[in-house]
Amino acid sequence: MADSSFDIEAKLDRQEVDNAINQAAREVATRFDFRDTSTEVTWEGDKAIRVESSTEDRARAALEVLRDKLVKRKVSLKGIDPQQPREVGQHRVRIDVPLRDTLSQEIAKDIIKLIKATKLKVTPANQGDKIRVTGKTRDDLQEIIRLVKAEDFDAPLTFSNYR
Repeated sequence: MADSSFDIEAKLDRQEVDNAINQAAREVATRFDFRDTSTEVTWEGDKAIRVESSTEDRARAALEVLRDKLVKRKVSLKGIDPQQPREVGQHRVRIDVPLRDTLSQEIAKDIIKLIKATKLKVTPANQGDKIRVTGKTRDDLQEIIRLVKAEDFDAPLTFSNYR
């Protein structure tokens, strides 16, 4: 019988993030407290979100609306990294929100160390942007998934290619 395996990756569902951005932009455009502040929530390239307004308070409030929409769409908040507000011209404040959708080497090492400490008969292998875990029994692999989910790693972890 062949070994079973799965991959651990840090990934965001881009479509759900896009839907959350669109919902946040729609809410900001219609809410009374954002009237006459020209507040925007938009994509900034492919890997970041831009929240811009006329005041820092309104930019922070729009960021909270975005966070709320992400949570409702089941997108992990660990996948966004809001920066400090900064002024970009006269009476404009911007908050850049880069997306974190790659598995850093430090987190990968911590996950591998955690898996090896379990003494289960599985083999973790770092493959750059993902970790492949192989083992003889599916029960051991499911135990590893439960263990990694229970730990609080600072990345939006997903488990894929379970075979």
